[in-house]
Amino acid sequence: MDLNADLGEGFGRWALGDDAGLLEVVTSANVACGFHAGDPLIMRRTCELAAARGVAVGAHVGYRDLAGFGRRFVDVEPAVLTADVLYQLGGLDACARAAGTRIAYVKPHGALYNALVTHEAQADAVVDAVRAFDPGLPVLGLPGAVWLKRAEVAGLPVRFEAFADRAYTALGTLVDRRRPGAVLHSAAEIAERCVEIALDGRVRSVDGHFVRLRVDSICVHGDTPGAVAIARAVRDALTAAGVPLAAMRGARVDA
Repeated sequence: MDLNADLGEGFGRWALGDDAGLLEVVTSANVACGFHAGDPLIMRRTCELAAARGVAVGAHVGYRDLAGFGRRFVDVEPAVLTADVLYQLGGLDACARAAGTRIAYVKPHGALYNALVTHEAQADAVVDAVRAFDPGLPVLGLPGAVWLKRAEVAGLPVRFEAFADRAYTALGTLVDRRRPGAVLHSAAEIAERCVEIALDGRVRSVDGHFVRLRVDSICVHGDTPGAVAIARAVRDALTAAGVPLAAMRGARVDA
């Protein structure tokens, strides 16, 4: 099982999360590419830290929305979205190469991640961008998302993700962050549900039903309070349960 976190989400003088601490725990880092967060210096430093620890670097691409942290839907034209994603991949690729590593996979961020579950035009746009950049690059997203179905048809390697600290609906989608209880904070509770996800392939939804999940990677959000402690609790619980931890199959760590 892969354990990933969203990193490099500061901007200029503003810092967010404990990237160094999380990089001691996770096996993959979703690095912000400058559109929802991050800047060239943060991108490069995050790639250097990840490379030094043998952590896979993923491109965390999003809408051009710094003010909203990429958590607002943007009705962008498909051709523009393709160019925006390609631009982000190019920027992070340069930082990764300079750090002696490569982009190992692509994961959309925030509102774009959620839009790609059902938005066909934007799904195709992101798939087009990844294929133009590297047709062999794995993509990571929510099981059942339309963009992963389009990616698979297009020949891209597809990987599936579950969230350690987010509540699920009965349909297997994420509960809107604006709703109470959408983000979990108890390290013990989060660790327990991650073991169930890894061993049984299921998670309990907010209405009490079990949702079946196919999972290659579990995400712990880097901006959640106590993220490092939560990530350590998850890693320790998975290890104790006999779940091997490693970067996703097909994800490339070395140049």
